Amino acid sequence: MNLGPRWRSSWVTQGFDRGSLRSVAASQGHQARPGGGGVAGGRRRAAPPLPPPFLFQPPPALPAPGQDPLAGFLDKMAAPVGAQARKLLRDLVLRPPLLAARSQVVQLTSRRWLNLQEYQSKKLMSDNGVKVQRFFVADTANEALEAAKRLNAKEIVLKAQILAGGRGKGVFSSGLKGGVHLTKDPKVVGQLAKQMIGYNLATKQTPKEGVKVKKVMVAEALDISRETYLAILMDRSCNGPVLVGSPQGGVDIEEVAASNPELIFKEQIDIIEGIKDSQAQRMAENLGFLGPLKNQVLEQLEAADQIKKLYNLFLKIDATQVEVNPFGETPEGQVVCFDAKINFDDNAEFRQKDIFAMDDKSENEPIENEAARYDLKYIGLDGNIACFVNGAGLAMATCDIIFLNGGKPANFLDLGGGVKESQVYQAFKLLTADPKVEAILVNIFGGIVNCAIIANGITKACRELELKVPLVVRLEGTNVHEAQNILSNSGLPITSAVDLEDAAKKAVASVAKK
Repeated sequence: MNLGPRWRSSWVTQGFDRGSLRSVAASQGHQARPGGGGVAGGRRRAAPPLPPPFLFQPPPALPAPGQDPLAGFLDKMAAPVGAQARKLLRDLVLRPPLLAARSQVVQLTSRRWLNLQEYQSKKLMSDNGVKVQRFFVADTANEALEAAKRLNAKEIVLKAQILAGGRGKGVFSSGLKGGVHLTKDPKVVGQLAKQMIGYNLATKQTPKEGVKVKKVMVAEALDISRETYLAILMDRSCNGPVLVGSPQGGVDIEEVAASNPELIFKEQIDIIEGIKDSQAQRMAENLGFLGPLKNQVLEQLEAADQIKKLYNLFLKIDATQVEVNPFGETPEGQVVCFDAKINFDDNAEFRQKDIFAMDDKSENEPIENEAARYDLKYIGLDGNIACFVNGAGLAMATCDIIFLNGGKPANFLDLGGGVKESQVYQAFKLLTADPKVEAILVNIFGGIVNCAIIANGITKACRELELKVPLVVRLEGTNVHEAQNILSNSGLPITSAVDLEDAAKKAVASVAKK
């Protein structure tokens, strides 16, 4: 489903991707780099903005029994999370939108989701028999010109390759407007590529300075006579994959579900038996692939064949979602996947080494790549109070409570569950490397995390790094009393807090004293 970069990955794949967190942060006025979670297509649409000042907002409520699960779930966004952290934490339970009313609870995680450039994902599709436009990739203007000549197409589309949506309306630092251009003249491709490659492209999903474009995709431009929508995704209520389709594609599918729910078609697939020919053909018919009378049987069979190949790709690459919008038809009756988004299951990385090796980390902030080396999740914001937390939901709650108490979070740093003392040290090293940080707030809720390990890591880091900024620590959960004794007997200037709000107030006050 086209839920937008903010919520799509978190609902469908049970975690927040790096792009989701960035775009949520950016919508609240925090300067964070946006990014995607496995973008295959070039038209990622921005999600509707959340009301400030909160970094987190629960998704829409589940549909009532019998109601179409797709209908209008973006129409009624839940109200902002309340000021009290306890209430906020109670609200940190997400449910995927396509689940039945009795769906199971989904736990938030802070996994870093795989990012692929558009051309990489389209190559995956092409290599597995899915029909996409012919294309070449170039990293110089001369290569782009040669690629345009080799295509020998009536019309050519040139696309800048970055991990952000809104490219078509973006602006380059060279002055060129638009990261997507159509032309019939190969020479123009070379001229445009000169103004793209090596320059920054700024869109609604990038920082103000934009992201440097290192590659462009030169593709054959095909006319689209009709656009449909097709998605394959895991549905927990069905205990397996489901086909979702609509004859009205090329637009937000939520709008179709709200205004014309009868145009949403679903096919539940038995993951053991696989997709049946009858299911693929029925979906092709529901999508309207009938064509002229003399070709309607062939066209329907071609659409059904593409649907089956997309499903086979879905299984082969351990995807959690393959969304094609539009799943289109050309005037000649060809069925083509013009734009798509793929979400991958990071737990299958050991099986998909070749795919994960394609992960483009060049657009990450260096500090994010450094954090990833130690299995830490870090996203820089524009405030001055560093957040050091275990858990994505708790991190966002901490950012919110700091804001509510008059402060500004400097980052989002999540330790995760299996914390080691060495990770705590590296986390402090990352935090103190940011010159904007004027105080550090540690907020640990110890479930599977031993608070004593955190406390030992904190004291070691403070001594070895000779911490110069105020440090406020709130610990709760496993071995918390032992951890508090470690901190209080350390002789270090560490301020303890009884709860999250107390910690936020003390952190904000410590900055105000400077």
